[in-house]
Amino acid sequence: MVLDSTDRSIIRALCEDARLSQRQLAQIVGVAQGTIANRIRKLEEEGAIQGYAPILGAEEIGWGMTVMAGLCIEKGMMMDVQRQISADQRVFSVYDVTGDWDSMVLARVKDREDLDDLAKSVFTLKGISRSYTHVVLNTVKESGVRLPKE
Repeated sequence: MVLDSTDRSIIRALCEDARLSQRQLAQIVGVAQGTIANRIRKLEEEGAIQGYAPILGAEEIGWGMTVMAGLCIEKGMMMDVQRQISADQRVFSVYDVTGDWDSMVLARVKDREDLDDLAKSVFTLKGISRSYTHVVLNTVKESGVRLPKE
């Protein structure tokens, strides 16, 4: 999908405030409200906009720690292991990666006891031959997907 300047303006405005009405978007972008409706529908259908959700404060809602884990996964087990890991509510990202690890997992836990449970129940699933877990001490920057520069 190729985004033109109108699409980009709509997306930028929605990234600032996804609760904007179509009328407000039309005023900000400088196009007709019908154009906004059609463009948003197209952006949603083509997957550029995949949903609307509040941005939650992890600590404020009970997640006390963020962890990153590198996993070595036995040959032929990658898909099954990643599917099982992804099912855990504490896990928010699972990636296939290059380098020393086969997969990187990002998760949030309530406290040390919850981290212990995650490490012993999820990062030791059948098919995981080695794991290396890091606890995040301080989040310097964390944000969602943004538009690339043109």
